Amino acid sequence: MKKIVLLCLLSVLSFEISNAQILSEWDRATMRDEILADRFNNLLPTLMDNTNIDMWLVISREYNEDPVMRTMLPARWLNARRRTILVFYRDKAKNTIEKLAVARYDVGENIQSAWDKEQQPDQWQRLVEIIQERNPEKIAVNYSKHFGIADGLVHTDFEELKEALPGFLEAKIVSAEKLAIAWIETRTEKEMALYNTLVQVTHDIIDEAFSSKVITPGKTTTDDVVWWMRQKVTDMGLETWFHPTIDVQRSDEALKSHIYSFTKGDKSKVIIPGDLLHCDFGITYITLNTDCQQHAYVLKESETKVPDFLTEAFKTGNRVQDIFTTNFSAGKTGNEILLKSLTEAKAEGLRPSIYTHPLGTYGHSSGTTLGMWDSQDGVPVNGDYPLHHNTVYAIELNNTHFVKEWDKDVRIMLEEAGFYGPKGFRYVNERQEEIKAIKWN
Repeated sequence: MKKIVLLCLLSVLSFEISNAQILSEWDRATMRDEILADRFNNLLPTLMDNTNIDMWLVISREYNEDPVMRTMLPARWLNARRRTILVFYRDKAKNTIEKLAVARYDVGENIQSAWDKEQQPDQWQRLVEIIQERNPEKIAVNYSKHFGIADGLVHTDFEELKEALPGFLEAKIVSAEKLAIAWIETRTEKEMALYNTLVQVTHDIIDEAFSSKVITPGKTTTDDVVWWMRQKVTDMGLETWFHPTIDVQRSDEALKSHIYSFTKGDKSKVIIPGDLLHCDFGITYITLNTDCQQHAYVLKESETKVPDFLTEAFKTGNRVQDIFTTNFSAGKTGNEILLKSLTEAKAEGLRPSIYTHPLGTYGHSSGTTLGMWDSQDGVPVNGDYPLHHNTVYAIELNNTHFVKEWDKDVRIMLEEAGFYGPKGFRYVNERQEEIKAIKWN
């Protein structure tokens, strides 16, 4: 079949969702496999060297996939098949890496089948043969007490693996925790080029949701906006990885806990002029995820712009972002960065809360944890994991600010994808720096 390249530029009224390109399914599959080949051939050898692991086994059965294996399957494999065993062997001296599958099929174009069932009927014994032929120093498998994504080897497969291995090989089994986390958290140049597109599309959807096209004050509810966003994503051929939320802050209502905003939102509240709106929204595209929180204000009939007192409140949220991301430094732990940032922000009279998480092939991914909403004094174990280059984070935080015009506190809740690399920190595709104004009359 002749290759058809389809680039869909979606335009809606004054919003173009998006000037960024949304690829056809065929082209998405091609891009996914190109990214995966680059990761296997150029990234994985370095990660194995850095973590001092020369053999890595990733084992799963169909519909019960290890979270790491899910990120390794080619575009035309939606699941593992039967029991799929992947073997990665790194010979640093020869500067080679083998990518083998103890499976009946090649796993796409990157991983070759190394099992002929007619010659060796027992899958586990064929794995043992492969291991013995290479005699690795370590046999790393995915188990981890504290990092769930790195804990994908199920009990049955682990027990059968150990039963199949001779004693001298079983003694070489180690946790692949650091390697699995590195694989999950590290982004390549190809992925970052794609990430820019994905974040732009996310911003564009929020722009349209927070507009008069979607919101009619006195009629539209917060839940209406949520489901509009869900439908928009579906219509674009994309997916959401969590259910969005929309919540409201008003001059005559007490400020609720920020946890209420994230877990419940205001499902049936009618939006009216003077409302300060907040969304939490993220999408998935070609294995990557976004996570974004922004604000909008519904202008009153007499207003032509967002009130200055809300603009000033919003700046305090940006200020917390600046303090926090300036403290990013390779080798520093999440807890060190968190506590230093909170201390500096509070010294400026701010009232911050920081709960930033790794972002990438999973929304709540593995890597450096920089606070949790209920762990502002540091996060045990996960918060002690150090920051690495070429990683992406949902820069998620808030600042509470007293607004005398409303005689109450307002909470500015922000979240944007940010990249940390050898040249320092940058937002993947900018950040919100002013409240969106919703004009409706």
